[in-house]
Amino acid sequence: MTLLGKPLPKFQLTDEQGRTMTAKDLAGSWVVIYAYPKDLTPGCTTEACDFRDAWPRLQAAGAKVYGLSRDGAASHQKFIVKHELPFALLSDPEKQLLTPLGAWGKKLMYGREVEGIIRSTFLVDPKGIIRHVWPKVSVKGHVQAVLEQLAALKG
Repeated sequence: MTLLGKPLPKFQLTDEQGRTMTAKDLAGSWVVIYAYPKDLTPGCTTEACDFRDAWPRLQAAGAKVYGLSRDGAASHQKFIVKHELPFALLSDPEKQLLTPLGAWGKKLMYGREVEGIIRSTFLVDPKGIIRHVWPKVSVKGHVQAVLEQLAALKG
């Protein structure tokens, strides 16, 4: 199933402060949603810090960033404080957004097939339409690719 050109699936999730977020709340600006497996783990920390370090450029491009994992608010708060993350982290314990985005499923971990979050990123336009998808993200250089794609789509 391709997500390109389709509306962001409907959802109702909470962020690290317990605030409810929906797809409608994200309308009106470019949005980067990156799905990651677990707070405070090495690869996820690198990815979050890369988005943090690119924050001024992302803001200048008119984009908002949201991390998405199954972790709860307390874990998200620790992650944000420890690494000074300037963006919200959404909790999706029931996989209501992860599943329709294709960011939940079978993956290889240490040579074993397991079910879990597939590191993925989604670029959504101000009308709520998914304009680019990065499935199975490799962290190194990823944020730069997001910035380049955002610039290309904005013209």
